[in-house]
Amino acid sequence: MFIACRVILMCNVNDVYVHFPRLQVLDEGGDSLSDECVKEKLRLLQEFLLTDTQDQLKILEDKLKSSELSTEVYMSEVKAVLKKALGVVKEDEGVEQNRHLNGFSENGSHKDEGEQEGAMDTQEEGDAIKSPSAPKGRGGRRSKADSEPKKSPASTRVTRNSGKQPTILSMFSRVPKRKSDELNGEATNGEAEVKPEEDITEETPPPKCPDCRQYLDDSDLKFFQGDPDDALDEPEMLTDERLSLFDANEDGFESYEDLPQHKITNFSVYDKRGHLCPFDSGLIEKNVELYFSCAVKPIYDDNPCMDGGVPAKKLGPINAWWITGFDGGEKALIGFTTAFADYILMDPSEEYSPIFALMQEKIYMSKIVVEFLQKNQDATYEDLLNKIETTVPPAGLNFNRFTEDTLLRHAQFVVEQMESYDEAGDSDEQPIIITPCMRDLIKLAGVTLGKRRAARRQAIRHPTKIEKDNKGPTKATTTKLVYLIFDTFFSDQIDQNNKDGGGVKRHRCGVCEVCQAPDCGKCSACKDMIKFGGSGRSKQACQKRRCPNLAVKEAEDDENMDEEEVLPVKETKKMSQAKKKKQTKNKISWVGEPIKTDGRKEYYMKVCVENEIVEVGDCVSVSPADPSHPLYLARITALWEDGEKMFHAHWFCRGTDTVLGESSDPLELFLVDECEDMQLSFVHGKVNVLYKAPSENWFMEGGMDDDIKVIEDDGKSFFYQLLYDGDCARFESPPKVTPSEDSKYKFCASCVRNKERGVQEVPSVYEPLEDEESDSKVFYGLATLKGEQYRVGDSVYLPPEAFNFGAKAVSPVKRSHRKDCVDEDLHPEYYRKSSDYIKGSNLDAPQPFRVGRIKEIFCNRRCDGKPDRMEIKLRLYKFYRPENTHKGPKGAYHSDINQLYWSDEEATVNMAEVLGRCQVEYAEDLVESVQDYSSKGPDRFYFLEAYNAKTRSFEDPPNHARSAVHKGKGKGKGKGKGKGKAASQESQDQEPQETTVPKLRTLDVFSGCGGLSEGFHQAGISETNWAIEMWDPAAQAFRLNNPGTTVFTEDCNVLLKLVMSGEKTNSLGQKLPQKGDVEMLCGGPPCQGFSGMNRFNSRTYSKFKNSLVVSYLSYCDYYRPKFFLLENVRNFVSFKRSMVLKLTLRCLVRMGYQCTFGVLQAGQYGVAQTRRRAIILAAAPGEKLPRFPEPLHVFAPRACSLSVVVDEKRYVSNVTRGNGGIYRTITVRDTMSDLPEIRNGAAALEISYNGEPQSWFQRHIRGSQYQPILRDHICKDMSALVAARMRHIPLAPGSDWRDLPNIEVRLRDGTTTKKLRYTHSDKKNGRSGTGALRGVCSCAEGKPCDPADRQFNTLIPWCLPHTGNRHNHWAGLYGRLEWDGFFSTTVTNPEPMGKQGRVLHPEQHRVVSVRECARSQGFPDTYRFFGNVLDKHRQVGNAVPPPLSKAIGLEIKKCVQGKMENATEPVKQEKMEACN
Repeated sequence: MFIACRVILMCNVNDVYVHFPRLQVLDEGGDSLSDECVKEKLRLLQEFLLTDTQDQLKILEDKLKSSELSTEVYMSEVKAVLKKALGVVKEDEGVEQNRHLNGFSENGSHKDEGEQEGAMDTQEEGDAIKSPSAPKGRGGRRSKADSEPKKSPASTRVTRNSGKQPTILSMFSRVPKRKSDELNGEATNGEAEVKPEEDITEETPPPKCPDCRQYLDDSDLKFFQGDPDDALDEPEMLTDERLSLFDANEDGFESYEDLPQHKITNFSVYDKRGHLCPFDSGLIEKNVELYFSCAVKPIYDDNPCMDGGVPAKKLGPINAWWITGFDGGEKALIGFTTAFADYILMDPSEEYSPIFALMQEKIYMSKIVVEFLQKNQDATYEDLLNKIETTVPPAGLNFNRFTEDTLLRHAQFVVEQMESYDEAGDSDEQPIIITPCMRDLIKLAGVTLGKRRAARRQAIRHPTKIEKDNKGPTKATTTKLVYLIFDTFFSDQIDQNNKDGGGVKRHRCGVCEVCQAPDCGKCSACKDMIKFGGSGRSKQACQKRRCPNLAVKEAEDDENMDEEEVLPVKETKKMSQAKKKKQTKNKISWVGEPIKTDGRKEYYMKVCVENEIVEVGDCVSVSPADPSHPLYLARITALWEDGEKMFHAHWFCRGTDTVLGESSDPLELFLVDECEDMQLSFVHGKVNVLYKAPSENWFMEGGMDDDIKVIEDDGKSFFYQLLYDGDCARFESPPKVTPSEDSKYKFCASCVRNKERGVQEVPSVYEPLEDEESDSKVFYGLATLKGEQYRVGDSVYLPPEAFNFGAKAVSPVKRSHRKDCVDEDLHPEYYRKSSDYIKGSNLDAPQPFRVGRIKEIFCNRRCDGKPDRMEIKLRLYKFYRPENTHKGPKGAYHSDINQLYWSDEEATVNMAEVLGRCQVEYAEDLVESVQDYSSKGPDRFYFLEAYNAKTRSFEDPPNHARSAVHKGKGKGKGKGKGKGKAASQESQDQEPQETTVPKLRTLDVFSGCGGLSEGFHQAGISETNWAIEMWDPAAQAFRLNNPGTTVFTEDCNVLLKLVMSGEKTNSLGQKLPQKGDVEMLCGGPPCQGFSGMNRFNSRTYSKFKNSLVVSYLSYCDYYRPKFFLLENVRNFVSFKRSMVLKLTLRCLVRMGYQCTFGVLQAGQYGVAQTRRRAIILAAAPGEKLPRFPEPLHVFAPRACSLSVVVDEKRYVSNVTRGNGGIYRTITVRDTMSDLPEIRNGAAALEISYNGEPQSWFQRHIRGSQYQPILRDHICKDMSALVAARMRHIPLAPGSDWRDLPNIEVRLRDGTTTKKLRYTHSDKKNGRSGTGALRGVCSCAEGKPCDPADRQFNTLIPWCLPHTGNRHNHWAGLYGRLEWDGFFSTTVTNPEPMGKQGRVLHPEQHRVVSVRECARSQGFPDTYRFFGNVLDKHRQVGNAVPPPLSKAIGLEIKKCVQGKMENATEPVKQEKMEACN
């Protein structure tokens, strides 16, 4: 080595100084060849030279010492080795002859061809390579000059350029050309350009090879080891007789037409400096000269061994590389073109094999993705990862597993294949590039989509390998009524067979902004409309609503609605607030004598207006102040004269003024509780408004309506069937009211109901307690508020601010999770964590309601001694929750959520603050177990002890704390039984036996694994007799948990068609439900078309999924169940500008259903997960429409934005408690802290719990039965690289990928990761505190992306800092759950880099298990899932949380109970009505 060092130092060339600036300093020091200086130089060289090079030099030195080599030969050999190692070969050496050979210009481009930049050679199928066993002979390539390049799916070619040097993206992406950055250019003197440092503290990028652009200090940089002695140059090789194609005449090389084709094996590709490099990374497109050495074989030889091959050296430079499809198996045929021949690649050399394996990997990856998405266009990114990770690579390829890192590494290439695949398809085919999966991949990987050159066709399809799946989805089977309403929206999806007698032809698309706008009322067409007071003769549409497109306009939804976003809201105008314009009526006269005189008012029954008789009970139109507003419509409920001729108007609401908007029937009106006194001169004319009552046989008339019209439009006739609540968008059957005989002349149902509501809103007191009189107060035994009665001894809810506690609870401290001192070199991405907000944190969650027991109800006396009933007060005993004591949240964790502590602390509050009533009992007085007592309803609490805040101790409760009703009835902490019949009888007197509700026969459509049904079963409201689920693993899971249910694993459209055609069974002999069988219909039509997790959902492929809503509504129309529930994602209510919501409600209203919609947050009903879901509820005529359940648990306010804006009006659900709740929030710790520790990839389906439940949730979720076996605590086996990343995510709350260290790590598969290199300045983020660069791609500097900047196999995923600036820093990816926080929305496949990346266990280095996800959804531990781990994750992620459906089920149960009680107690009901 010492001699070798002297050899290279004697060279003393500038190229060496580029790599070793220290050498230049030593040489300039004077004695450059002194021993000290040489040793220093030797040390520098040894650090740089690769082990292979050092070994070669050692061998040569040994040969010199043994005299095997002369000094001259030794010097020559050493120079050759070191020149190759250090890349100091002269640029022009050995290349000049190839550049000018046979009329080819520099870089091998033919001077006469006039090839355009980026153009590529293509082959017609069969012309070039027909098969691996193509006959010997010339390839028969067609000339470029003969015809224009034509797109061919079988072959693609990427060529060298004859002019400027574009980047790889000019060939592989649609981006503008650019120059390579300064680090990659070569200076005119052949040296790498070195810029002076601006600041000595700033980090400079490591040096790259100017040709192949690989880092010179990269340990993976390899050198070509040299050619065998008998290797031939390209022209000589091509004339070798072993190839049997040419004789010595070289005239055959003169044109592309005659280029020979050969196969090559044992090949290596390298640049002119000898660096082995990939050929598919854009170097050829940038005119970088790449050469290859190999053994060349005849075209017909399929054997990849070197036997019979002609050794060849330095073939090239390569002018183009190309792919020619798959060879009838799993491998693509890849080829090179040089100035002399085409070469098809077989096997690489051993040293080149790892580089070539990546090329094979990316091609095969593209094939998987194309085939998968072509058949599964609604698949998510997680679904694609599932496919990739479960695909076994074909034999013969140099890799054994596909991972997410593989996909991201090749994302650019894969996306380009998708583009080409789409371009090669028919014009009416749905592009794959717009599928949700591809769009997510493009965003995550930062793929560049630029302008595609017309000449480039990089498709790698083979007609026999990727077949079109022509079997499309079945079209929606519909009833005629549903079809007529939805025909404009899903015209291309709904089965035309159902169009017999079809609907009227629509002249507008119905979904664009123009169609959804109301009539302007100002144009000539509007002024002629009857509703604006015109004649109605022209029958022209509003000029401002003439639809710009007759087809459905494709419109993207605002799916990214922020949970805190405040939208502009249009205030709802009450009819009574609208200013009316007085009409001049010449003839208004009373008919008959007044029938009643009340003071100055004389009441009449009839009046003549403009020669038209109008009487009390008739309906009239009223002119608005604004002539552009349609005529108002009202029922006259009273006529009188009091100086002026007056009438009382009970208003109707047009459909356009409801949530239905322009989707409503123009002739349908809705009753509203709005009324006012008006002058008769406002009346425009008399109209006919009919009440459309449901028919007696309504339940059996499903599917029989064949006309969307209810009445004929004569300009003055309307109908109504429902009452409308404009705040909550509730359509309900009008209450039956019968006026008494003496009030018929002035009875207004709206006035009655509004008066009742007003009375209920004001607190009232009754039953004064005379024995408790005091000078300043008057005491009472009873108070009422909002229809609820409260007595002394009752327990009530109050807002958290109503009173404070004597004990100071240990509350979680809101401290910043960001560290002050961070090693920025070790954690280069930590600076992105600028916000203190942690996703999934409960720090902002409100406290649950306060609970108190009423000690006194009183009013203060006024000065005159009378009670001030305007301000009713309550004196309360305070109840402590466990978290309110000194134990804090830890005390709550182990306690039941309905456990309280008695306190003798008292508080005085206003009666108006009371939020509701609850029941609090001393546990030892219960006649049943605490568990049985608690299970009977949510508003049940108990206490065992009292809490003394002063002594911070728990004591026995005082005697007065025990309920007077239940005192002495139980024993043993609530687990004892009652003491005989007397106690039992007394209990029954106090608490009447709950009405037994018969379970509704239920059909669950799109049932999944059964989450919706499970909640209904827990509520005791339904018995699921039938379920429909097309995906077999989910159907099998439903069967496991509901063995008595008939589960149809078929398309719901097929089943409905069978039933509608009169069939009794399906093809498998399963009995189909018939009309009258189904009492409740529930289901969640697949949400891929609506979900905010699938951003790109407005294309044709989504319409199929969306049209399942049409199928589901047709089930409702046909079966006419008593109750109907539709569940979907939050964005269902906003999809297509809320048009799907409007049409769904329109269908239900037209069928005669009462209906409403709302958005519920599952986290408010007992799960540690944010999951907002849209719910549509409907009830048949005669039933009571359920209300949405009040929240049970407090939850993070950011996730509780549940109002819905439709047409600029904000709608709220009926809940009165807002974001409040009666229980504390459920946390991740509550959910899964008791589950045993498992490792990444755990696959044991059954294990032991290894411990007792710790929290109320865990006790509840395990169930009352002893269950020693824990099932499905299994998790996905993540790749070695992902596992390493998970291991390095800290355990602190809020940790995610930004906390990863930038280090090298040895993986479990034996490989080692690389450090992420920061090679560019970042315009947005600047440099780190140490002066280090922060950009990983040229786009950080504002330039186009450069594929050469991509890095892989790094602990910090390169793609995240690459695109982080425009995607909120990818906050949450590789994120850990927080023990005291909650889950993000549980998805179908937990992926650290998926949509919901916060899927890592709080403490263990793995993703969450199936059972942990199931618990986050509220599934009992006994609930079974079916299939492999990914099947089970999908079943859990698609399910409705059972606690949410249970809460809804309990509301339905209340409605059924109420109807039964009303039916059995008609006399009592009449009395109540009389009292009101």
